Amino acid sequence: MIELRPHSDACWEVPRTGDMLVPAHIYATEEMLEDISSDDAVQQAVNVAHMPGILKASIAMPDIHWGYGFPIGGVAAFDPSDGVISPGGVGYDINCGVRLMGSKLSKDDIEGSLEKLVDILFARVPTGVGASGAMTVSKEDVRKVAVEGARWPVSHGYGSEADLDVIEENGQVDGGITDYLSDRSIDRGTTQLGTLGSGNHFLEVGHVAEIYDEEAASAMGLFPGQVTVIIHSGSRGFGYQVCDDYLSVMDKAMKKYDINLPDRQLACAPIQSEEGQRYIGAMRCAINYAFANRQVMAHNTRTSFEEVLGMSPRDVGLYTIYEVAHNIAKFEIHKVNGSEQEVCVHRKGATRAFGPGARDVPGKYKDIGQPVLIPGDMGRYSYVLTGTKTAMEKTFGSTCHGAGRKMSRRQAKKEARGRNIGKELADRGIIVRGESQRTINEEHSDAYKDVKNVVKACEVAGISKTVAQLRPLGVIKG
Repeated sequence: MIELRPHSDACWEVPRTGDMLVPAHIYATEEMLEDISSDDAVQQAVNVAHMPGILKASIAMPDIHWGYGFPIGGVAAFDPSDGVISPGGVGYDINCGVRLMGSKLSKDDIEGSLEKLVDILFARVPTGVGASGAMTVSKEDVRKVAVEGARWPVSHGYGSEADLDVIEENGQVDGGITDYLSDRSIDRGTTQLGTLGSGNHFLEVGHVAEIYDEEAASAMGLFPGQVTVIIHSGSRGFGYQVCDDYLSVMDKAMKKYDINLPDRQLACAPIQSEEGQRYIGAMRCAINYAFANRQVMAHNTRTSFEEVLGMSPRDVGLYTIYEVAHNIAKFEIHKVNGSEQEVCVHRKGATRAFGPGARDVPGKYKDIGQPVLIPGDMGRYSYVLTGTKTAMEKTFGSTCHGAGRKMSRRQAKKEARGRNIGKELADRGIIVRGESQRTINEEHSDAYKDVKNVVKACEVAGISKTVAQLRPLGVIKG
């Protein structure tokens, strides 16, 4: 059994022992500990604490659950001079992330058109494993997307500069090097722009159910009953291939640089090594692909609303509130041992949560902090939060990213046997479409922790602040 000691509000510590270089900090309320301890996620957080160059602590968010190498919900920052970069600390779905859109519409405005709207969205935003069909681009265009990110679709008429202003990193990171990509990753990128994918990815039409922070809600344009859209997807097969390509590279690098860790899934290379730099260049390409992917889906969502409602773009008014990235490693400035320095922050299933006045927070949000988007499940609710100064001090400006699973997909399907999940939701006024009945069954609400508890833990810990609750009306599942 791993010893968890109370550390601070809603934070528990695994003290540094053995070859651990730093302690592990697990953010959770006491009531959540049983669920969190039901798999090996805490052990994974402890394993991360052994990695060369790690700073302050191995951190895990309240939605922590088992993942590849790092736990999902894991955060770790490394010194660029002697630290490492790890694909397991980023994840297979590089820059999986969430965009939140607001509108001029109220819930009543779409009530009679909701089912048709969901059907059109289901047709316009392809879902499922290997989904394609939203648009097909050339290999040369994939290389441009990998460098230009969301700017590429905007330059081709998919959205506007106003979108870019409120996307993390403005929808594009520098340093994507297409020479570090395999032919296979380029091939997979030609058909998947504008597609949702599979698993827990989704597009949700919802509404603002509760507002808790009037000032922050006003800055975001949120009002009670407002129709909203959440888009949750990532870099698709392109990013998956980048991760897959570099895991074997990192495995060899571990031997080359004599790095010994408790779990081979933590395979890594020194940041300054050739292997580390090649992975970073390829990873940044996948980050940019994901930004572009969500930008195309956002555009096709806008046109779907306009067509179904017979309204002009101005009258629908679908605008981007903010877009956050999960599954990412980035070089940021943070305070370590009392002084600011550049660090390489791995966030795997965790959200950047920069506080008021912080670098890289858009001007319109400087006073309230960066918007933070926390999806729940398709039957309950999601939350909008803001980042805090406490997050900057304690978690390298990070917070949770969602509810977190409490059942495996196999267990969720077993629990759903004999039930009609789609009908259960329809009886509650929520229309669901999925690539298959199996997908819907795997994603039913009981398979997830209650996101309300996850958000509460982050608020008690002071690493984010709740702004609004959103409830679903129509959901497209991957």
